[in-house]
Amino acid sequence: MPQDDDWEALLARANDGDGAAFARFLRAVTPTLRAVIRRRGDGLPPDLHEDILQEVLLAIHLKRQTWRRDAPVRPWLYALARYKVVDVFRRHGVALTLPIEDFAEVLPEENAALPLSQRDAEVMLAMIDTRSARLVRAVALDGMSAEEAGETVGLTAGAARVALHRAMRRLSEFAERMMR
Repeated sequence: MPQDDDWEALLARANDGDGAAFARFLRAVTPTLRAVIRRRGDGLPPDLHEDILQEVLLAIHLKRQTWRRDAPVRPWLYALARYKVVDVFRRHGVALTLPIEDFAEVLPEENAALPLSQRDAEVMLAMIDTRSARLVRAVALDGMSAEEAGETVGLTAGAARVALHRAMRRLSEFAERMMR
């Protein structure tokens, strides 16, 4: 698009220190950003749209050096606007529903094979006793606290931390032997 070429030229000059080019760039992109915010922020009160626009313009000012000159400017601008709209949805506790079709390309396949690192973890966990493996899996892979993981296997918080420490030490020893 010719408009995008103008935006890219203006932003490139702005990043080189041309203040007037930056002001023209901001004026040029504002109507498009306003439309994107209105469309993405459809579930928000209309009076917040201008606040979001100001946040996006500030983000452009603060993050303009992150735009790569070899990349189109429009997706970079849309991403900034989208993130600011989502931030406002979060702050206001509004549920956000996005069509799954937008993410179909990046969703993993249902029957996709386990990634190599996860397979390696499963092989290592099979080398220790079941209770210890459940503790390590719960803490290291599932993000539970030692206390929460201990409850799942019937251990007190202190006993769970000791058992977890011992399990991790055994796994470390196995890994060292495998590396030799």
